[in-house]
Amino acid sequence: MHKHICVMPGDGIGPEIMGEALKVLKAVADKFGHTFTTENALIGGSAIDATGGPLPEATVTACRKADAVLLGAVGGPRWDTLDPSIRPEKGLLGIRKALSLFANLRPATLFPELAGACLLRPDIVGRGLDLIVVRELTGGIYFGKPAGTGVRDGKRAGWNTMVYDEEEIARIARVAFEAARKRRKKVCSVDKANVLDVSRVWREVVMEVGRDYPDVELTHLYVDNAAMQLVRDPSQFDVIVTGNLFGDILSDEASVITGSIGMLPSASLGAGNPGLFEPIHGSAPDIAGQNLANPLATILSVAMMLRHAFSLDAEANAIEKAVHTTLRQGFRTGDIMEEGKTRLGTVEMGARVVENL
Repeated sequence: MHKHICVMPGDGIGPEIMGEALKVLKAVADKFGHTFTTENALIGGSAIDATGGPLPEATVTACRKADAVLLGAVGGPRWDTLDPSIRPEKGLLGIRKALSLFANLRPATLFPELAGACLLRPDIVGRGLDLIVVRELTGGIYFGKPAGTGVRDGKRAGWNTMVYDEEEIARIARVAFEAARKRRKKVCSVDKANVLDVSRVWREVVMEVGRDYPDVELTHLYVDNAAMQLVRDPSQFDVIVTGNLFGDILSDEASVITGSIGMLPSASLGAGNPGLFEPIHGSAPDIAGQNLANPLATILSVAMMLRHAFSLDAEANAIEKAVHTTLRQGFRTGDIMEEGKTRLGTVEMGARVVENL
């Protein structure tokens, strides 16, 4: 297989972690007989420094013609004083919009080797935690109209509109069902259908789409119960699909209970457009350029790219297995360091994963 990938290292630790991820990608290509070509593009603060804006047109063009996009991290304090309209983060929002990426996939995986960092009780940890939150990214209350602030009856007021149409719901549901088919074949749709009209439509449409996936078990939870169940027994979940607001909250909750936020990848997908794959952690400017950053989330983002963009499941599994093996061998970067383990830098950790591949 030959695929072309647009690589956006970004800011802070981005270039370092991306360097290791690309070494792993090359090792996979060599092992399985694929060819991956890459093209670098600017985004975020590095793009502001070079071009005056966080998302140059050349970057959008490079992303659109690629088969997939890999991103390191954007942002840092040196750009915090800029006008909000040209801050580094605008580059990330802009490229998601330019590629019409409507589905965000955030895995929350408890690495058995890092179970001590998990914020849950040992008996709950023992049951495992391996789920994906599929969040709708371009609709819902964040984008609904009307929205605004003003004065009503002499009092300051603000208003937003939560709106979803059946097409928006059906396409995010299909992403969730397809993801579940590659996993344990369970989808839990999260809404607030007991209170919200928009959620009643959401539930109807998800059930309709579910009929096309008879091999996948579909369940429903109200969002407040889902938030509670994530803490009480996350092992019951495989794929959670939900709207923009609920997904924002639940994906953060799910990722933080694992205790190793620096280990988690993510994917943003669209219809027929190249997907965007990135670690969920930030740019960590305080440790940039010091060979201290943890490259594993970016390496696992490469695995997500292989699985969800290219349907290369065996290759994705090989990367994930190599990461687990590296952790099992007792190697750690500073952010996940434990007593009695061997501390490695960014480059050394990447090299261990390549070796274990």
